[in-house]
Amino acid sequence: MFEKLNPANWQVPTEAALEAGVVLVLALAIAYLLYRVIFAILGRLVAVDRNGSSAVIIDKLRKPVKWAMLAMSVTLAAEGNAWLGSFWEPVARFVRPAILGWIAYTVVKAMAAALEMRLEASDDPVATRSRRTRIAILSRTATVAIVVITVGLMLLGVPGVRDIGTTLLASAGLAALAIGAAAQPALKSLIAGLQMAITEPVRIGDLVVVDGHTGRVEEIKMSFVTVRTWDERLVVVPTSEFLDKSFENWSRRDESLTGPVFLHLDPIADVAAIRAEFLRFVEGHELWDKRTAGALLTEAYPESKEMRLAMSANTIGDLFALRCDVREYMIEWLNLTQPEALIRHRLEVPGGHAKANEPGEP
Repeated sequence: MFEKLNPANWQVPTEAALEAGVVLVLALAIAYLLYRVIFAILGRLVAVDRNGSSAVIIDKLRKPVKWAMLAMSVTLAAEGNAWLGSFWEPVARFVRPAILGWIAYTVVKAMAAALEMRLEASDDPVATRSRRTRIAILSRTATVAIVVITVGLMLLGVPGVRDIGTTLLASAGLAALAIGAAAQPALKSLIAGLQMAITEPVRIGDLVVVDGHTGRVEEIKMSFVTVRTWDERLVVVPTSEFLDKSFENWSRRDESLTGPVFLHLDPIADVAAIRAEFLRFVEGHELWDKRTAGALLTEAYPESKEMRLAMSANTIGDLFALRCDVREYMIEWLNLTQPEALIRHRLEVPGGHAKANEPGEP
């Protein structure tokens, strides 16, 4: 036993190893030189791109393409050298699918980043949100598929795993049922994400009201959507909520909205004067988009009446600011010009109560 471990008994084909080493070094050197030349030419070509999206793709592809070219050079060298091939072939079963998957993953990420950069130059915010949502969902779907396929190809290089796969194929019915039951949540999320990308009920940047929360859609994942509220809370909503239940999307087509301000007034309030002053103030306000401006008496109660002041603005933020300005101005104007129009709780006792008018005891 100890004689077998003696280094003197080892038989190393020195000439074959030396030849393999020379071939390997030459192949790697040629591949690296070719890599530098190719990317130098590509760098010159993409230098004319004004928005820089092509340069982003080239930069992200540098590292995976370099390793792919080095691996390809080793494979070509191993085909011409049997001794090198005996060592490289078992390793290549894992390296080749891993590098191919790495390249595909990088291409998807680079294309998504390049498309995002081009969207920044767009003047249409609605179209920008729509395209950004599709890019995010479809790129995540592609990356998940690439990772699954890459891992599967790498595992197929293991003889034991290949044997297990053959055994499972023999009982394909039971295996399909088991896999389908286990993967049902993941498949549901995947299908929901694809449906979100195609139908676009909600997009990144939309202002939505879901489960009582109002905020901007910040991210759309395969299994959940994040909504950032006005007070900077982050609400995580399952993707299925946007497909199975109703919700409000305030910026589906554009952000032009009409909003109300309600005034609760005393029955003696002069509605015509209030309407005229409201229209005068809104027409001179810089945030009004000149679409909607109206004042209606919507309710009348025995002790009060309700007046709705409707106005519109180009964006949701402008509408909120406009409503606040109108509310503040109208309250101040009523205090100055019609103080009696503000609701007060009164208790009128004409002549007083009989007992209250009786002279008290000394």
